[in-house]
Amino acid sequence: MEGFIRVSAATPKIRVADVKENGKEIRSLIKKAWEEGTELLVFPELCITGYTCEDLFFQATLLEAAKKELLSLLEDTKEIKMVVLLGLPIEWEGAIYNVAAVLYQGELLGLVPKMHIPNYAEFYEGRHFTRGFDKVAWIPFGRKKVPFGSKLLFQCSTMPDFTLGVEICEDIWVVCPPSTFHALAGATVIANLSASDETTGKDIYRNSLVSGQSARLLCAYVYADAGEGESSTDLVFSAHNIIAENGTVLAEAERFKNQAITADIDLERLKSERRKISTFIPEGKENYEVVSFDMPVKEKGYCKRYIDPAPFVPSNKKDRDKRCEEILSIQSMGLKKRVEHTGCQNAVIGISGGLDSTLALLVATRAFDMLSINRKQIQAITMPCFGTTDRTYQNAVLLAKKLGVSLLEIPIQDAVKQHFKDIGQNPKLHDVTYENAQARERTQVLMDVANKKNGMVIGTGDMSELALGWATYNGDHMSMYGVNASVPKTLVRHLVQYYADTCKDQELTDVLLDILATPVSPELLPPEDGKISQKTEDIVGPYELHDFFLYYILRFGFCPKRVYQMALQAFEGAYSEEIILKWLKTFYRRFFSQQFKRSCLPDGPKVGSVAVSPRGDLRMPSDACAGLWLEELESL
Repeated sequence: MEGFIRVSAATPKIRVADVKENGKEIRSLIKKAWEEGTELLVFPELCITGYTCEDLFFQATLLEAAKKELLSLLEDTKEIKMVVLLGLPIEWEGAIYNVAAVLYQGELLGLVPKMHIPNYAEFYEGRHFTRGFDKVAWIPFGRKKVPFGSKLLFQCSTMPDFTLGVEICEDIWVVCPPSTFHALAGATVIANLSASDETTGKDIYRNSLVSGQSARLLCAYVYADAGEGESSTDLVFSAHNIIAENGTVLAEAERFKNQAITADIDLERLKSERRKISTFIPEGKENYEVVSFDMPVKEKGYCKRYIDPAPFVPSNKKDRDKRCEEILSIQSMGLKKRVEHTGCQNAVIGISGGLDSTLALLVATRAFDMLSINRKQIQAITMPCFGTTDRTYQNAVLLAKKLGVSLLEIPIQDAVKQHFKDIGQNPKLHDVTYENAQARERTQVLMDVANKKNGMVIGTGDMSELALGWATYNGDHMSMYGVNASVPKTLVRHLVQYYADTCKDQELTDVLLDILATPVSPELLPPEDGKISQKTEDIVGPYELHDFFLYYILRFGFCPKRVYQMALQAFEGAYSEEIILKWLKTFYRRFFSQQFKRSCLPDGPKVGSVAVSPRGDLRMPSDACAGLWLEELESL
């Protein structure tokens, strides 16, 4: 899949000062990584000689042997189209530098020196190594001259989003790491060749340091640590390799095992984040030497990274429960503030026995409990009409009773029939007018009851419906406060399930579970044999697909081709290529054409990283053309 690269961090089992033996181990790991499709392989600091050579670094024999071994490794990797980073000591103009060598297909692309040399307690590198420098010098190495300095970036010409910056061990631990400047100059991937000794609890800090740096820099961070084989005279090294992307640890080695870890990095996602974060201001690239290399783009289906088919819903139950509690609290606090501010002591909610109105009612009861307002001042209204089934009606009634709110039943069939008569609508013609007249009548009832009670109408529509425009304009589209406005349909289900799992009333749990088992429907067409005849997902498509599209289109701005490729991988075996493409086209068409409904949305609380409020998250013209996006889909 385009936009991904495979990276690895590997720790060889070295022998201190045994350069040839270390070279053999490194070659073995390079071969294995190449066979597994790795495109960037990072080894630890000073891995060719070993980090713990101490005063042996002063020996010309060791320095010359390390240089020769690097030249030999270059010769042996001519056929390997993979970027490899190795650590070794380099002597230049009378000083010794702790260096990362960047190799690609038999060429030495550059040498990056360690910038911050520790001189404390267990680490006294200043005795052996000179601090690196920013300005890039071209120094002789073998038969060529190569760039040497901290201000080096390595960019793939065929995948410009793959731009590599390098730092070494202590560099990340300082107040202002070199990687900060690398990222601002354009690096999307940072490699760190490290030899960090192990002490109690240090792994936790190291993990947070690497993941935090990847988050701050909106980058991928590949950390390769020294391990078994280093001298244990005073220290032990654990090979704690870590790969992180924008704050998330994608892979982490088991300590003390000298493991190689691998992960697929999403470069497009990183670039998207940088485009959206206004405080990430690129600068300083003019101070860098950019070295290009030509790496082939991998074929379709190459990416093995897991793509979650439900990006709005945590896969782990513990995390999911925590997220559900947090969202319910955000929704309830939003409504609490609105009730306090307006001074009204009553809420009006239309309940249908469906998921959305159920969630809105659960949120309202929480908010009123926070305000110490009697739940009886929440007026639930059920408004049966032509499409109402006995199942949804009974569930609505039971729900209201179990939650202790006031319940009012207002049948609207006669009012709608009169309206049909007034406008000349044939009641046997089940068209959009037939459906929307019912939705608008319900909204009129809710608004007028709210006026009578000096209350506010609580909206029930969710974000997935808003994205698709699956709402009647000035019908269920309108309210005084929309508590579900930024909750996608796939998450609504889990919120209701969470409430059912945690409430102590078994009868309430039972009614919530039956609501969860009811097909999603607006119930605007007459039932067939007493059962729901109008199923939303048969008309607009599966909500799990639309929520997937919604997340990646709005959260990251991915192009249609990328969203399609990701969906194929995420839903492999669940939906065919043709079905995914069909509903993706539907999503784009509806998303663009229905923006006018989102442009005048009522207020509602934002609960996640994706929202469609026209006041903050989605400032989109109501008459924008979807042509470019649909044209790309037609070419797939």
